[in-house]
Amino acid sequence: MTASPVTPQHEALHRIFREDRELFARTMRHVFHRDVPVPRHVSILDTDFTEARPHMRRGDSVLLAEFLVEDSEQRYVMLVEAQLAKDDDKERRWPYYIAYLHDKYECPVALLVVCNDPVVARWAREPITIGLPGVTDMTLTASVLGPDNLGFITDPGEAADDVGLAVLAAITHSRSGRISDILEALAEALDTIDTNTAEVLADLTMSGLNDTDGQKTWRMLMTTATYPYATSLRESFREEGREQGHEQGLKEGQGRPRRRAA
Repeated sequence: MTASPVTPQHEALHRIFREDRELFARTMRHVFHRDVPVPRHVSILDTDFTEARPHMRRGDSVLLAEFLVEDSEQRYVMLVEAQLAKDDDKERRWPYYIAYLHDKYECPVALLVVCNDPVVARWAREPITIGLPGVTDMTLTASVLGPDNLGFITDPGEAADDVGLAVLAAITHSRSGRISDILEALAEALDTIDTNTAEVLADLTMSGLNDTDGQKTWRMLMTTATYPYATSLRESFREEGREQGHEQGLKEGQGRPRRRAA
């Protein structure tokens, strides 16, 4: 088993929870039917879990959710891990992350693993047991989000109801045969929110679709559409095209035989 690579897609799968800081609670309700309170305030925490030890331990996204319950201050830590491949090391690290955060912040910790491969998702759902044979000291069962339990969002109205979840669905289903329908609905939904937020989410979607047919579809949509939020992406595509054309011209020039001076 190999470690999950740090790619644009890996980053996008957990960064969406930083951009939309209520998405964690909504996802837990929508997918897992768990009554997780929507926080009043969310802070981004340090992802470095290293103590005075030679081995570095670092999570993906760690968020502190604070909310009011019966007029008393409450909070919990959200740990979001993007997992693109099976990784035996996580069987040791996930329990460590949760124990570390629980001890440091003295509050409940919830782990959400986000995958874009159903095989990896099934692996991540396997309970992690720590202890001796017949003596279990700790059992960890992560909440895992993947293509097999996050449905397709192909209706623009449904996508507009929860744009953050629609972005997450697009990235999670980046290799699906229905990705074109998903992205068309997302493109329309992004036009219903403020332009600055839509621009950030459109760029995040582009990164999350990294090296898939979905990325080609999204690039075409952003190039041909007249949505205001797509302006920045269109400009970056044009600049990228100019640079590629310049590099191609240089290569062709270097390949031509030089004329001898008369």
